[in-house]
Amino acid sequence: VQLQASGGGLVQTGDSLRLSCAASQQTAATGWFRQAPGKEREFMASITWSADTTYYADSVKGRSTISRDNAKNTVYLQMNSLKPEDTAVYYCAVARSYWVKKYDHSRDYDYWGQGTEVTVSS
Repeated sequence: VQLQASGGGLVQTGDSLRLSCAASQQTAATGWFRQAPGKEREFMASITWSADTTYYADSVKGRSTISRDNAKNTVYLQMNSLKPEDTAVYYCAVARSYWVKKYDHSRDYDYWGQGTEVTVSS
């Protein structure tokens, strides 16, 4: 499975961004993670293929919305009210298994995109 993440950029505090993750085929679920300089990769949000289940990290809950367009095999992460601490490289990943309980850990995923950089200036 090939993934293409896009939509990152340089924005100001309070701005919004929509990240996109285009996959080459259908998979069970898609997740977004981010990694800030000097920090470990952290889970942001995930959505199942049927879009009936979504999960969010507490750090973005209420400020972000994950959605998908299955006709395009694309998942979106809308991020609002961005803060400087949101600065990171954002990665999307897909899981093959339909039997994972929460899709909120990197071990749940099988393929990773190349990342798109988000920088939020204060």
